[in-house]
Amino acid sequence: MSLFKKLFAKLSRSDISASDLLELELLLIEADLGADVARKIIENSKSRKSEDFLESVRTTLSESLSKKSREILHDSKKPTVILIIGVNGTGKTTSAAKLANYLKNENKKVLIAAADTFRAAAVAQIQTWGERIGIPVISGNDGADPAAVVFDAAKRAIAEKFDYLIIDTAGRLHTKDNLMAELEKVKRVVEKVIPVSEILFVLDGTTGQNGLTQAQIFNESVGLTGLIVTKLDGSAKGGIAIATEAALDLPIKFIGTGETLADFSPFDSAKYLEDLTSL
Repeated sequence: MSLFKKLFAKLSRSDISASDLLELELLLIEADLGADVARKIIENSKSRKSEDFLESVRTTLSESLSKKSREILHDSKKPTVILIIGVNGTGKTTSAAKLANYLKNENKKVLIAAADTFRAAAVAQIQTWGERIGIPVISGNDGADPAAVVFDAAKRAIAEKFDYLIIDTAGRLHTKDNLMAELEKVKRVVEKVIPVSEILFVLDGTTGQNGLTQAQIFNESVGLTGLIVTKLDGSAKGGIAIATEAALDLPIKFIGTGETLADFSPFDSAKYLEDLTSL
């Protein structure tokens, strides 16, 4: 996954040359780290000796990450509500199921609401996941009002003392204004029953700067609390995670690296940076 292995292998001189910095900048752009982070790295790397060049890069990347907590919130007195939002095709519904399974394995009682009601495949998918992992799913008829589904789910979450209510929401970005209005309505309706604690945006790690733009749109509309980054499969195109954290100051809380339930885990920033800059 290293972005810099190719460059570091060529560094035999005691100083970093202008051509080295240019090559580094191209690598950063190719890796979707974003202009701001790339600029900081280049500036901090000037006049560095090769032996402390790697440390300079790692320090700059670390400083670009959000300092906010990566822990998933939990309210011991009432169900903790988590909205899973994002664009269709990013792994949103699968991430909702994987998060539910992760929390269940942490000995939490979890309920899922299938609120992407205008996409029958999404409802069927989350129902199938629910059966597979042994977690109940609240859903409505095809085309049902998502707000009605989440209202019923919130009432059941309280009545049956669930620890978490995870809500899979719609992601039809081509109808952006309607989608944002719908997400805002879902949030308002849930909060008539229980406060929403987490709003996690699912970011496709392969989409580049377009993913950052999408995250900004959702953040402006409903206010995000964190990120789930999917499709971090070991390729060098994982820099968008750092770019998004740096731009929005939102912590990555979980990552998905494959299709199985095991390919989902809390985000370890130290390990991520080590992998990103390993020789």
